[in-house]
Amino acid sequence: MKLMHPWLLLLFLVYVPLIVWYVMKWRNSNPSVGVSSVSSLRPYRARGKVMLMHVCFGLQLVAIGGLIVALSRPQKHDSLHSSTIEGTDIVLALDISSSMLATDLEPNRIEAAKEVASKFVAQRTNDNIGLVVFSGESLSLMPLTTDRAALVNAIAGTKTGALNDGTAIGDGIASSINRLVSGQAKSKSIILLTDGTNNAGEVAPATAAQIAKQKGIRIYSIGVGKNGSITITDPYGFSTTQMETKIDEAALKNISDVTGGKYFRATDSRMLRQVFEEIDSLEKSKINVNNFTQTEDNFTPWILLSLCALALQLLLRYTVLRRIP
Repeated sequence: MKLMHPWLLLLFLVYVPLIVWYVMKWRNSNPSVGVSSVSSLRPYRARGKVMLMHVCFGLQLVAIGGLIVALSRPQKHDSLHSSTIEGTDIVLALDISSSMLATDLEPNRIEAAKEVASKFVAQRTNDNIGLVVFSGESLSLMPLTTDRAALVNAIAGTKTGALNDGTAIGDGIASSINRLVSGQAKSKSIILLTDGTNNAGEVAPATAAQIAKQKGIRIYSIGVGKNGSITITDPYGFSTTQMETKIDEAALKNISDVTGGKYFRATDSRMLRQVFEEIDSLEKSKINVNNFTQTEDNFTPWILLSLCALALQLLLRYTVLRRIP
């Protein structure tokens, strides 16, 4: 534990005058009465109540002490510790070309894919997962990480139009491979989600698949949407356009077969969810992960200690130790 304002602990010096005052008070508060014999008073001993009065004073000191420590702002340290878990390394390669705005999946292809991908990430609690997006070029948005919140936020912030338009499937795979080669897990996989045919980029999909095979990386490819004429609505819902799309299923199947993965076809949101449920059964292996902990204020227990001590002191004062005027 670390104190944000340790100099406030000097307030504990207030204990000195309080204890001196309490001792002097008790020394000067011993009343005496002259009687001929005290034999009749011997059964009436006040030692228990006297001890409780001392306890009340101690509880007052505890309440003051807890408040002083709380004012000093105790904090939990940032920490880093390593652990071994059962998991796998996965990179989500998501197509963000303009055709992903097609509305044959509700509300459109890109949003349906993001929703299912986010739920998939949330379920894979022990995996290192990264995120790559591609259209006419590719971009690595997230390295391999176990930070689920950061991944979900990155997926939610993914939008079409962020890159040059097109479908560079090979480049998307190549960027995913670059992320996976540094992973520790024996099982490495790419989940490739696209709705078109490779028509851009510098790396051919077949070449990228061969590289993935050499690195021991499996590719699970998903063809999203229907072939033919599709309606594309802009993100703001102001205009719609018609365009022709065709998923190169032969190429996607070849990519998956070469790497030992599997090809899936999802023509609606329900099928897309089922695809991710099947991929969720990927094999796992032991991996080492680093866990980071941020600094947080930890004054609540001290406040509660003060309140409990004060409440107990008041309870004793107005019940067992109640004085009759």
